[in-house]
Amino acid sequence: MPMLYKPSVEGKEVKPPQIPSPGNNSFLGDIFTSDAPKEEQISCGFYKQEKGEALVYTYTYDEMKIILEVEGEYSISDETGYKVSAKPGDVFYFKKGTTITFETTGYGYAFFTGLRPNGTA
Repeated sequence: MPMLYKPSVEGKEVKPPQIPSPGNNSFLGDIFTSDAPKEEQISCGFYKQEKGEALVYTYTYDEMKIILEVEGEYSISDETGYKVSAKPGDVFYFKKGTTITFETTGYGYAFFTGLRPNGTA
C-alpha cells in the first residue's frame, strides 16, 4: 500500500478553514483521515488560533497537538485551572471530555491528530 503525501504548500503553508468560534479567530483543517471504520478513524491537520476572543472547546474525542509556531503569548488551559504558556515543540494530549481554552495575543499554530472522522471537530 503506498504512503500518502501532501507538500507543505498544501499543508502547513495553507491557512486552515475558519471554524465557528466566538471571535471568528479560530481555524482548523483536516489533511488526512485513516480508512478505518468510522468509530476508529484518526484525522490529522493544522489548527491556528489568532488574537482576539479565546476559544473554549470541549473535546468529544482524544486529540494530541504539537505546537509549531507562536507569536506573542499563547496560553492553553483546562477546566481545572492548569495553564501552560505554549512554545514551539510543546506537545499536548487532550482526553475526551476535557474542556480547553486557547488564547493568544498574537497567534498559535499547531499540528494535531485526533481519534475522530474527517470534519467532525
